[in-house]
Amino acid sequence: MAILYRATLVPTKMELINSWLPQQPWFQEADEATLKSLGSFRFDDPDGEVGVETIVVAGESAVYQNPLTYRGAPLQDADSYLITTMDHSVLGKRWVYDAAGDPVYVAGLANAVLAGQPQAEQIVDTDGKLELLPEAIHLESTGPVDADIPATAHSSTETMDGVTTIRTSDLELLVARVLTPAEGPTSGTVLTATWDGQVEPALVATAKGI
Repeated sequence: MAILYRATLVPTKMELINSWLPQQPWFQEADEATLKSLGSFRFDDPDGEVGVETIVVAGESAVYQNPLTYRGAPLQDADSYLITTMDHSVLGKRWVYDAAGDPVYVAGLANAVLAGQPQAEQIVDTDGKLELLPEAIHLESTGPVDADIPATAHSSTETMDGVTTIRTSDLELLVARVLTPAEGPTSGTVLTATWDGQVEPALVATAKGI
């Protein structure tokens, strides 16, 4: 599960997305676009140290997924993936990364795509009272629950045409930055998402063996 806090964030998550996303080559909106949050999903960090959240936002022209990781200290050799730092009124200073370059996200995504590992339950801590948040984004995988998950360390990334390819020694993970319906057969195992107003599954990521 992911424990969240009723906290003040500077900048807010939508402020950082509104600043960062328009600079990316897959952004399809006009200048001064208004982005709306459609919800988010999280993966668990087994060590409980890193927040792993994908925020889905909609513009006038497209829907975008923004995988982020939140850390209490800088991630070594990951300056090119650093989006910003954030002041969290409970947890203090947080380093926010494009999660494609964070090994904790890569491991969580591999487990979700290949084995259908459920997304983390999001629980809000309000002065010691815990509240389960409803699931805003629903994920589905075509992978078997007993799938073997190859090692995901030593990854590299490359983004072309709105798809970020994360390569490890045994696996390629293709992350769709723009969410569109998953149409027709796809080579590899896929992860799709639905949300309020989106009944047709949208392709989130594909996993392929090397």
